[in-house]
Amino acid sequence: MSIEFIGISATQETSETLLPHGPAIDKSYVGAIARAHEYAGFDRVLVAHSSSSADGFQVAAFIAHQTERLGILLAHRPGFVAPTLAARQLATLDQFSDGRLAVHIISGGDDTEQQRDGDFLDHDERYQRTDEYLEVLRKTWTSSGPFDHEGRHYRVKGQNAVVRSPQKPHLPIYFGGSSDIAIEVAGKHADVYALWGESLAQVKETVDKVRAAAGRHGRADKIRFSLSLRPILGATEEQAWARADSILEQATANVSNNVFFASRTQQPKNVGSQRLLAAAAQGKVVDKRLWTGITALTKAAGNSTALVGTPEQVTESLLDYYDLGITTFLIRGFDPVADALQYGRELLPLVRAAVAQREAAGQAPAQQAA
Repeated sequence: MSIEFIGISATQETSETLLPHGPAIDKSYVGAIARAHEYAGFDRVLVAHSSSSADGFQVAAFIAHQTERLGILLAHRPGFVAPTLAARQLATLDQFSDGRLAVHIISGGDDTEQQRDGDFLDHDERYQRTDEYLEVLRKTWTSSGPFDHEGRHYRVKGQNAVVRSPQKPHLPIYFGGSSDIAIEVAGKHADVYALWGESLAQVKETVDKVRAAAGRHGRADKIRFSLSLRPILGATEEQAWARADSILEQATANVSNNVFFASRTQQPKNVGSQRLLAAAAQGKVVDKRLWTGITALTKAAGNSTALVGTPEQVTESLLDYYDLGITTFLIRGFDPVADALQYGRELLPLVRAAVAQREAAGQAPAQQAA
């Protein structure tokens, strides 16, 4: 897989410009957004996680049932389920989805969010736990017989799981976290390291740091990189920027007037959001067309930077990131279903064709050339 596109699912229709409405779990909507991404040609959809969200394992199973080819990236927080049990749950779901599952490990960057589920470890302790968690997870997936483990956070004796992933050696591990300790854990365990839509200079800095961390474990050539962005497309550049202005106007009204968005205006504690705010401090537009309007408004509450322009212009910007080593793009819009379909028509084919031309000419992204 030379280039990968990931969208995002949800259990109800909502975004910064669409206030949540209807039931917390709308089965019709879950099916519709999954099928829209499959139809549009996405490789996967992300099933996100928070302390208030629906159970991701069940949402992922429903999406697998509603689709035929679409992969699923299931966000999972270590620390709330034993790693041996989680390994079997993930392998079981991967079997039922015919090898379409990947797991996105998120250790948690906000103490308040963690404590809502009873986790009172501090930031660095959470990543230390994640390190051990992933060690046990891999052992459960790959051991050739019973194994024991005795560590600081987990103790296991005689584990010998029968269910294994149909993917070899196991289902892919995506990993998020921008702090120094997160990068060290990612270098040791991640198949794909995910970062938010930072400037080109910031992305290069992070890719270099993660690759160096992976190199300390003999994995520099094994780790791939994912970038999360919110493309805003228009038939002309002027139309795209007019749409961005309209999105910011509606989002500002929602953030100001609805309690749902109140937490999005607090100063972030996680390093990833702090780095996005550092990008936003450089101006409304960074590099060619990285728009930081929603980032500044929401204090970088998650994936919030956008590439604004025509499909050709946004493709050019995505290729700039590709040349730095980014081979996965997690993209989502502000009108989730309509934007996914638009990306499938106007953006994904252009990017895939351009990458194919680069590969035919022997131009590998930085991570593959290293």
